[in-house]
Amino acid sequence: MPLADRYLTIRRDPHSEEVLARGGDPEAHSVLQRAGFVPVNRLHETYHRAPTGLAQDEESHLATEAVARLRAVGYHVDCDPAFGTDRRPAQYQPLGASVAHLAERIRQATSTDEGAEVLTELTAPCDGILDAVEQVLIAVAEFHDGLGVPAAPYTARRLCYLAEARLGVIRTDLVHTRNDLADRHAPHPGRAACPQEVRAGERERSAVCACPPPPRALPVPPPMAAWPRR
Repeated sequence: MPLADRYLTIRRDPHSEEVLARGGDPEAHSVLQRAGFVPVNRLHETYHRAPTGLAQDEESHLATEAVARLRAVGYHVDCDPAFGTDRRPAQYQPLGASVAHLAERIRQATSTDEGAEVLTELTAPCDGILDAVEQVLIAVAEFHDGLGVPAAPYTARRLCYLAEARLGVIRTDLVHTRNDLADRHAPHPGRAACPQEVRAGERERSAVCACPPPPRALPVPPPMAAWPRR
């Protein structure tokens, strides 16, 4: 990871008086958003700002909490003196990390049965991850429907559409993929475990296993010489 991605600034802008956070990698951006910051995507940069409508002391508290969380996980934060703190809050694994662990299990799977087992965690009809995501979308739609602001009903309908139509397509495809894998009962041809055993008739003591050698890349031809100009 580049060293620059471990460096952030959290300061109050002297012109707009906004509390702005700049720098960092996606992990740092996740910490900022969990602390309450709002991402702003511009053409040449992405930075974070404090939510609108906060009092100045509330903004300072939010910035101080972000500084504490970022420094607790090893980021260097250059901040206004008012935001500095020696507090290092305890860090907990976010829910998304446990779901992302399924991707690592898929990468390590050596058979279709193992792949189907992982996909079941996504597609289980009652307590699967996709079912939980649908419940969250519906709950957020109901939350917006009762806000009483002009755009809230549109947002609520949009979220219901995503839950019922878009998420339904993903669920249908993954269920089909999971069931297809469950019916195969076959090892993955590209992920067979190497036994690291030497054939019984092998004469060379330097041989380590019976696996075929990896395919050799074709040599790249040299660039064509340029014709001299007339």
